[in-house]
Amino acid sequence: MEYGILGWIIVGLIAGILAKWIMPGRDPGGIIVTILIGIAGGLLGGFLGSLLGLGGGNIINILLATVGAIILLWIYRMMRGRAA
Repeated sequence: MEYGILGWIIVGLIAGILAKWIMPGRDPGGIIVTILIGIAGGLLGGFLGSLLGLGGGNIINILLATVGAIILLWIYRMMRGRAA
């Protein structure tokens, strides 16, 4: 299944919520920033997945977006932790 930008934003929203659930804890920006990171992770995961030829189903796309969101959330926590 091929998503457009809006589709990946919606998938990223779901991925942001899943990433927050998988990586609980206090984030410097709260749940809104985590969801925005999830949207960015969804776009990143969708882009990388399409480059690698992955995807094709809703579950795979949500997993790609969630992995992208977790990676971005981890990077965000590392960067904010050093700045504080």
